[in-house]
Amino acid sequence: MANNYFRFKQFLIRQDQCAMKVCTDSCVLGAYAEVETARRILDIGAGTGLLSLMVAQRAPAAQLEAVEIDAAAAQQAQENISASPWAGRVQLHPASLQEFGATQPQPFDVIISNPPFFQASLTSADKAKNLAKHTQSLSFSEIITFAQRFLTPEGKLHILLPPHEARVFEREAQQRGFYTSSTLWLEATPNGKLLRAIHTYSRQTGAPAESTLAIREKDHTYTPAFQELLREYYLIF
Repeated sequence: MANNYFRFKQFLIRQDQCAMKVCTDSCVLGAYAEVETARRILDIGAGTGLLSLMVAQRAPAAQLEAVEIDAAAAQQAQENISASPWAGRVQLHPASLQEFGATQPQPFDVIISNPPFFQASLTSADKAKNLAKHTQSLSFSEIITFAQRFLTPEGKLHILLPPHEARVFEREAQQRGFYTSSTLWLEATPNGKLLRAIHTYSRQTGAPAESTLAIREKDHTYTPAFQELLREYYLIF
């Protein structure tokens, strides 16, 4: 069973009211995404508020907005945000992405998301998990449409998905004017199973950069590259 909280070096994430707990791949996204020079950042599907707070730590000049449709998760995200050092720079919206878009927000330099990704699998009896995991609540098309409307011309969209779903998202994004500028493949161990992909999209074409990050060595210790990436966040490094 997951702990009810996860302590980072500069903030605490409580997660007992959230269907989706703190996970390693989300932490990689929060530490990896290019955000340092951004002025306005949006976190789509905030969950516990993890990504918003990781990004706030690395983007000192940014104002952040976070959208979360699940009421319990939104309440917990607000609790985590309010208790953090960056409460004054992160605004949570307990709403769907569609509802948030209807408010006509100012354009964003960066959009970051670990979105629902199950497209054709059985749903569970847990409604909160369905919202968090299944695209019936937020489709890939809706994310891309929002980015078309509210991402600045030079802005970047960072998306974390399983490999198959990442390719599905990539095909649709390219059809609608967004191109892959970089891909980070996450694997369990060196040359091991690919777990997730972090794609970065922009409106600019060009040869995309591609790299791979192994999380653990064969002996189950964290790899030096993973340690370096998460050093500013994890207490154990």
